[in-house]
Amino acid sequence: MEFWKRFWVLVTRLLHITTLTGLDETSPSQHPLGLEEPPAPLEPEFLPHGGVPFPDEPLRWRPPGHRNDGGPGQDFICDYTKMGAPWEKCSTAEDRSCWLRNPETKERYDINTDYEHKAPNGTTREYWLTVTNTTITADGYPFYGATVFNGTYPGPWIQACWGDTVVIHVTNNITARGVSIHWHGIRQYFTMQHDGVNGITQCPIAPGVTSTYSWKAVQYGSAWYHSHYSDQYADGLLGPLTLHGPSSGNFDEAADIPTLITDWRHASVWNHTDAGEKDLQVQSFLLNGVGDVTQFGTNKTSEVPTPYTLVFDKKETGKRAKRYLLRLINTSIQTTFVFSIDNHLLTIVSADFVPIYPYSNTSLLIGIGQRYNVIVEADPRALKDPSQPMPAKDKLDEFWIRTWSATNCGGTDTSLFSKTYEQTGILRYKGSSGKPPRSKKWDGIALRCSDETYTSLRPVVPWTVGTPINQMPNRRTKLQHLSIVTGNGDDLKDFPKASFAFRNVSSDNAKFGFTPLQVDFADPIMLHLDDTESNWPPHPFWEIYPEAPNGKNDEADWVWLAISSERDSAAGDTEAHPIHLHGHDFAILQQAEDQPLDYTRLQLNRYNPPRRDVVLMPTKGFIVIAFKADNPGSWLLHCHIARHASAGLGLQILERQKEALRLWGPGTPVFKDTTELCDKWKAWVKANDPPTPFPDDSGV
Repeated sequence: MEFWKRFWVLVTRLLHITTLTGLDETSPSQHPLGLEEPPAPLEPEFLPHGGVPFPDEPLRWRPPGHRNDGGPGQDFICDYTKMGAPWEKCSTAEDRSCWLRNPETKERYDINTDYEHKAPNGTTREYWLTVTNTTITADGYPFYGATVFNGTYPGPWIQACWGDTVVIHVTNNITARGVSIHWHGIRQYFTMQHDGVNGITQCPIAPGVTSTYSWKAVQYGSAWYHSHYSDQYADGLLGPLTLHGPSSGNFDEAADIPTLITDWRHASVWNHTDAGEKDLQVQSFLLNGVGDVTQFGTNKTSEVPTPYTLVFDKKETGKRAKRYLLRLINTSIQTTFVFSIDNHLLTIVSADFVPIYPYSNTSLLIGIGQRYNVIVEADPRALKDPSQPMPAKDKLDEFWIRTWSATNCGGTDTSLFSKTYEQTGILRYKGSSGKPPRSKKWDGIALRCSDETYTSLRPVVPWTVGTPINQMPNRRTKLQHLSIVTGNGDDLKDFPKASFAFRNVSSDNAKFGFTPLQVDFADPIMLHLDDTESNWPPHPFWEIYPEAPNGKNDEADWVWLAISSERDSAAGDTEAHPIHLHGHDFAILQQAEDQPLDYTRLQLNRYNPPRRDVVLMPTKGFIVIAFKADNPGSWLLHCHIARHASAGLGLQILERQKEALRLWGPGTPVFKDTTELCDKWKAWVKANDPPTPFPDDSGV
C-alpha cells in the first residue's frame, strides 16, 4: 500500500504542475518563471480528479455542492482547523444557511452573521498569476495578442473560503504595458494598498516585475478579478473569483465553475489610443470563454467551439429534483446582459457579495461588474407554465441558455446580432440526444435597461442607514448631488479626449465644472497621504470624508450621494451607467427611472434598503446611495463601461486621511513597498519610452 500511496502522491503533484489551484496545506500551486520555488507542500491527504474521495471532517470539507467527478477546482478544501474543536461544519443540502457552529457555546457563523464585522478564522490561500500575450480563438476567429493570465482565457479560478487570507503573486511578462489587478468587490478592509488601481493605490507593475496582493475574505459569494490598467481587461486579462460561504437558498450541487458572461472582440484596445474613438465594437458574446462569431455575420477561420454546456441529473422516480447553484458574473466592457434558461426558473439568492432573501424569475438582468448567485431546479416539467408548453409525446432534454443584450444600455450595437444570437449556451440532462435544443424562450422577457426590481433585493443582514456626514448646507436640502455630464476636454491640454465626468451640483443647481478623472501612473495618491489637497496631483476629482469629530471609527459616519444624468442639448441624455464603488458595499436609498432628480420629492428608504457594489443608473433617472465611511484610504467610484471610465467618468474618495496616513504614510513598510514598485515602473518607462494611454485616457 505504501507504494501505491507514493505513486498517487506523485501523480497528484504532476497534475498540479499543469493546473493552478489554491495553496493550502494540501495543494501546491503553479508558479511563473522568475519566482522562487514555493515551499514543498505536505503530502496530500485526498486524491483529486477521480481518486479516493476526500472524507469530510468537522473542520475540513469540500465547499457545498462540489462534486468528486474530476471537474475544475474540485480538489479545493475549506480548512478551519485554526478554529479548533468543538467547532464543526453545519452546511447541508437542506440548510445552506449555516456554515460553522460551536455545539457547546451555541455560537454560529451563518447567513445572519454581520460579515462586515465578524468572520471565521480560515487558512491562507496562495496563488501565482503570470500575465502574458497569446492568441485566443474563443469563437472561431483568432484574437492575436490577447493579454491573459497563465496562458488562458478566462484566467484561473481563484477560490477561498469565508475568513481565509488570500495571497496572490502577479508577474508581468508582457513587454509593452504595465499591469495592476483589481479584486472586484473585495472590501479591502484596512488593506487599501492591495485594491489594485494604478495611479491611486499603486504604480503599475512594470514588465518583468512581480508584485504581491493580500487581503482577508470577510465576505462570501461571487466576484472576479481584472486589470485596472485603463481598458486592458478588454484584451482578456480577467478571471473568476469565488469566496465560499453560506447561502440563503438551499441547493445540492454547484452546477459548474462560475459562469462569466462577456462581450468580445478580436483586436486589442491599444490599436486605438484615443479614449473617445477606441474601436471597442462588440464582435461576439462569450459564455465562459466560448462563443460563435458566425452569429454576428463574420466568417469563421477555424472551428467554432462547442457551445458552453451545463449538464444536470434527471429527476429520479419518487425523489425530488436536484437543485443546482450557478454563479453568474458580467465581465463585459460595455454590454449589459439579460440571462435566462428556457423552461427553468432562476431563484436569486445573492446580489454581488450581499446575501438576499430568495426570489424567482424567468430572467435576470446583470449589469457590467454585477454578480448573482442563482439556484436552478432540474425539473422543467414541474413548472406547468402555459407560456412554456412541453410537448407531450416528445419530451425535451436540451434547453437553450440565453444571453440577450439589454436595449440601449451602454452602447452595444444590437443591430449586428442575428435573431438567434441570444442562444449562447445549452443545458442538457444526462442521457440526452446531444442534438441542438428545440426549446422556446420564455414569453415576456424584458430587455429594457433596468436593474432588478428594487423591492426584490432584500438583504438578509439588515442595515439602518444613518444621517450623512457629507452634508452640503443649504436652505432646501443637505443632500450631496453628483451629476454625470458629457462634454469635452478641449481646454485640457493633457486630456483632450475627455468626454465624461462627474461634477458637484449644489441644491441651488449651481454646477462646479467639468472635471474628468485622470491619474498619474507614476504618482499614486498612496504617496500623498501626508499632503494637503493643494499639493495633490491636479487632475483627479476628489471627495474628502474626514474622521468624525471624536476621531473614532463611528458607525454614524455615513456618506450619501445622489447621482443623476444631466441632459446635454447637443448629446441628448447620457447613457445608462453601471456605477461601481471600491472598498465598500453601498445602500441604495432610492433608484428612480424616467424621472429627474427633485430634492423635494425624494422617497428614501433607510431601513434595510438593497445594497451591493455595482448599481445600474438608468438613462433618464437617478440613484441615491449611502456607504459607511469606516474604511480608511483612497477609493475609486467609477462607471464600469470601459470607454466611459477611460474618458474620465470617475472620482477619488479620500476617507479618514489621518488614519490612512498612520497606516500607510511615510516611514511605514507599505509606503516603502509602494515607493519601490514606483521606482521600478519609472525605471522601465525611462529605459523603454513605452506607449501609454496619455494624453487620451484617464488611466483607470
